[in-house]
Amino acid sequence: MAKNVSVQATIAPDRLLTTRRSRAVALLVAFAVGAVVCYLLAVSFLPALTWALVLAIMFHPLHRRILKDLRYPGLAAATTVVVAAFIVVVPITFVAERLVNEAARGAQIVADALRSGNWREALASYPRIAPVLLWMETQLDLAGLAGNAATLLTNYSALFVRGSVAQIINIVLTFYFLFYLLRDGREALAMLKNFSPLASEEMNRLFLCVNRTVYAVIFGTFAVAAVQGTLGGLIFWLLGLPSPLVWGMIMGLLAIMPVLGAFIVWVPAALSLALSGEWEKALVLVAWGAGVVATVDNLLYPILVGDRLKLHTVVAFIGMIGGIIVFGPAGVVIGPVIFTVMLLLLDIWREHNRENQ
Repeated sequence: MAKNVSVQATIAPDRLLTTRRSRAVALLVAFAVGAVVCYLLAVSFLPALTWALVLAIMFHPLHRRILKDLRYPGLAAATTVVVAAFIVVVPITFVAERLVNEAARGAQIVADALRSGNWREALASYPRIAPVLLWMETQLDLAGLAGNAATLLTNYSALFVRGSVAQIINIVLTFYFLFYLLRDGREALAMLKNFSPLASEEMNRLFLCVNRTVYAVIFGTFAVAAVQGTLGGLIFWLLGLPSPLVWGMIMGLLAIMPVLGAFIVWVPAALSLALSGEWEKALVLVAWGAGVVATVDNLLYPILVGDRLKLHTVVAFIGMIGGIIVFGPAGVVIGPVIFTVMLLLLDIWREHNRENQ
């Protein structure tokens, strides 16, 4: 009888341990499945959430000032959202629409000039270039390409005015999320700290890391755009083209916007120079635009962002380009954030290992 009691006493803890392990495994599996489902539910909102986070970080100092004056979190958040919308959406929409309209007009002028055939007379004094361009006209239908470009730019310009349903929804969602990030930001951060396995100090380091990354990305974007605009205006001035300062500013603004770029300005200008017989200037402008202005983005941006984030240039480049490939335009922010957060987590893990040794 005593033996049976002792056997049961030894079996009971083993069964209890097995039951706990089974529950832990089941909980882990349920958590993994829930995490995947939550990701699938939230992935469609990821671009809007990303830009809302960027705006929340950039406009946080302004929000704090407004909150001191109004003292009502909801009203202060709504006021900041309205200010952010006027600062970001309204100018970009107006300026981009006007700029793309001008580019569409330039493309249409080039198409009309190609169809008129007057440019062939200008080629008479360039016997080496003339056969090449005549072959290109025959094989590629340059006038048709220019006309298609004008139509494409006109339609793209109309999107800034009408906007597709998806674009409008993304913009509305961005400012919807921005409102709650501003109003409930502290509570959200506190909740993340409570659920996170990291210590409070480590979570503060994580939040600071994300904040610095967003600032670095925004700084890099505007810095590169300023350099591209300066380089574009400089070549316009050296070639004697009209209004180099204005066109330089326009190229800088276009460099900030996704899909658009400084090429919308210098490509029609180069074609205009070529059609008027100034082939040397046209070739210089094309070489400068394609070889310098267009490549400075891929070269300078990772250097600027990587230096501020203490990342190697190659790592910053992979984070930016890979983020764009995987997540679209929002990947400009998401990619570098993922890299910097992962490096921070590895650093925290290494510190824990040192403490345990």
